[in-house]
Amino acid sequence: MALSAALASGPSHAYLFRGPRGAGKAAAARAFAAEILAASAPDPEDSRRRALLDPSPHPDLVWLTPSGTQHMVGEIREQVIRAAAYRPFEGGKRVFVIETAEAMRDESQNALLKTLEEPPPYVHLILLSSEPEVLLETIVSRCQPIDFAPLPPEAVQEALIGEGTAGEIAAAARLAGGDIELARFLLSERGKRFRTEALELARAVGRDSRIDRVAAEGSSAAPSIQRTPPWKVMLEGAEGVGEDAEAAAREELEEEKELGAKRSAREVADEAKRAGRRRRTEVLDLGLALSAIWFRDLAAMAAGAPEAVHNSDCLGELREAASHLEPARARRAAELVQDTRRRLDLNVSEELALEALTSRLERALS
Repeated sequence: MALSAALASGPSHAYLFRGPRGAGKAAAARAFAAEILAASAPDPEDSRRRALLDPSPHPDLVWLTPSGTQHMVGEIREQVIRAAAYRPFEGGKRVFVIETAEAMRDESQNALLKTLEEPPPYVHLILLSSEPEVLLETIVSRCQPIDFAPLPPEAVQEALIGEGTAGEIAAAARLAGGDIELARFLLSERGKRFRTEALELARAVGRDSRIDRVAAEGSSAAPSIQRTPPWKVMLEGAEGVGEDAEAAAREELEEEKELGAKRSAREVADEAKRAGRRRRTEVLDLGLALSAIWFRDLAAMAAGAPEAVHNSDCLGELREAASHLEPARARRAAELVQDTRRRLDLNVSEELALEALTSRLERALS
């Protein structure tokens, strides 16, 4: 409704589409951009059709996604700030969309400020963010906010009918937080395997903590087991998903090159690597998010609230594990996992951060 009203009265120069992943921000931004461009185009239908394509060949629609884990300040300067100075190639408007705007470092955000404050009259900027609290207040204050709510689990389940058992779909829908593509990944063979690897981090810490307590009481029930640390297994799983993404991106880029896209072999390799690194980072963050949700589920079960559990296909296991655990300890464990997620955003060593997380969890749960 807000976007329809904006089109009727005249769109603002800058918007911030904010809401969780999977809430439809990108689709709404593409449709909104298409209407802005069509309104001033000599052939509105053709302009709208090209703007709605993904990727779009429309010369007046610039869609910027982060290279790797963040937007490079050079890309913001060249593809948005300097490009905004050029008049439209066709029609009377230009639209710049910055996806995952929270991936802009402070330098990039500060560089963008003047364009947000005094854009040319034909320029409209749309920032998409799942974590708007990470953006500088000076950026947020210069944009008109448009809020997106997550899809309810029922809507996600309906979209995934036939892609798993009813129990698997119900659990994936709740774990995905309204993100259909994330739920679909969790239902894939690769996603199921990674979920198991991610949850083993939380499960193993809980098991080891209980074994340590038994050993401290003088029992002989503490086995000596040498195994790969669960955090390392999860990290290797994320690397595997990243490698798959890199291979898929390389194949797609090679096909585009054969169809006439002007890219060197070096450019194809670099872009594919960036896609792989970006996917690896996303999946590692997902693994930690799944671990945090597991601990929240343990807290809910320990507090007698099974209806709040997200891992609904693991109720028996959660009930058994929660019988040995105080809700406050489980909540503390979830907080520690979330803290590690924030630390990884600061480019700390993943290996050291995950190893330290294991030690902190063991202390919190024992």
